[in-house]
Amino acid sequence: MDKPIMIALDFPEISQVNQFLDQFEDPSQLTVKIGMELFYQYGPEVVKQIKQRGCDIFLDLKLFDIPHTVEKAMEQLGALGVDYTTVHTLGGKAMMEAAKRGLQAGAKRAGLSEPHLLGVTELTSISEQVLETEQNCKLPMNQQVVALAKLAKASGCDGVITSALELKDLNKALGSDFEYVVPGIRMKQDAVGDQSRVATPKTAREDGAFAIVVGRPITQNVSPIKAYQRYLQDWNLK
Repeated sequence: MDKPIMIALDFPEISQVNQFLDQFEDPSQLTVKIGMELFYQYGPEVVKQIKQRGCDIFLDLKLFDIPHTVEKAMEQLGALGVDYTTVHTLGGKAMMEAAKRGLQAGAKRAGLSEPHLLGVTELTSISEQVLETEQNCKLPMNQQVVALAKLAKASGCDGVITSALELKDLNKALGSDFEYVVPGIRMKQDAVGDQSRVATPKTAREDGAFAIVVGRPITQNVSPIKAYQRYLQDWNLK
């Protein structure tokens, strides 16, 4: 993969995004994640502005609704020119299939390549205890994630969002031809923050990650370029 690190642009203002991206000599070499905070503030315009820099874009809105609503929403996202987007696997097979149809229709209408559809399994902020006591799930975390990933693959998703701790089980159960995108990535010296299931870039790569998502350890670092290079170097360690 040419751009293995997806930088989460967790900023409230587009001016901050521009200030951050301006520090990179060639932003077209980056994949960036646009989440709810930016998109709900600026809408599709923020995607268009960042796309003009040549960045690959991961639009992470985690759609979760009835199939018809998700399909029509995905039609709009498919026409935006994003490269990746997300849907909740807990919405079920019919919803994920509708999401795929919507992306295909939107991209075709706009004459663009179809975005990769990634299914969100369990958030990296969810612990085993929360899974059991709040979600009332009787499966242990690794089995729950594998079950949801299998459903996502059967529904036409191109990959899933998963913590690094489930990567070995996922590769064993679903194979290496599925895209495993891993948030909750931290170097050992970085703060974990609100993440419960974390790993280093090197560990994620060795266990079969397709890509990793890193936000605050890069974007809030006093030297973002150095921080990015540090994560990239660790990812590429043999």
